[in-house]
Amino acid sequence: MENKQIVKYFYESVVSKNLLQELHQYVSKDCLLSIGNEKVPLGLEGMREHLVAIKKTYPDYTMKILRQFADGDYVISEFFMEGTHEGEWIGIKPTHKKLVFTGVDIDKVINGKIVEHGGSVNTFETLLEHGLIRPV
Repeated sequence: MENKQIVKYFYESVVSKNLLQELHQYVSKDCLLSIGNEKVPLGLEGMREHLVAIKKTYPDYTMKILRQFADGDYVISEFFMEGTHEGEWIGIKPTHKKLVFTGVDIDKVINGKIVEHGGSVNTFETLLEHGLIRPV
């Protein structure tokens, strides 16, 4: 499987179907979180904790890859994710509404595993559209 296929399967199957028992097959135990120019240790357990937290907020959360681009070991994925807001998140009480977000992830894949993960989810428009945040 090429890197783009690995990343697509990871998000659309492992993440979307909450197949946490398969994480070790796709994420390096030494995975780094890329925040700008900074690299922070995330690891397999950090990724697991992140995904568990998302599922608490959006239990039916899924991701769909729209487009991907590869540059060497890096895979850039444009995606949308949707889920029903059932848990409190950043002080916002559950709305029980299906919310859809767009975003971009950048993953570095070495020997079939994600060794570096970064990206951004565009939360602003969705939260504003649903009246969950307001302009000051």
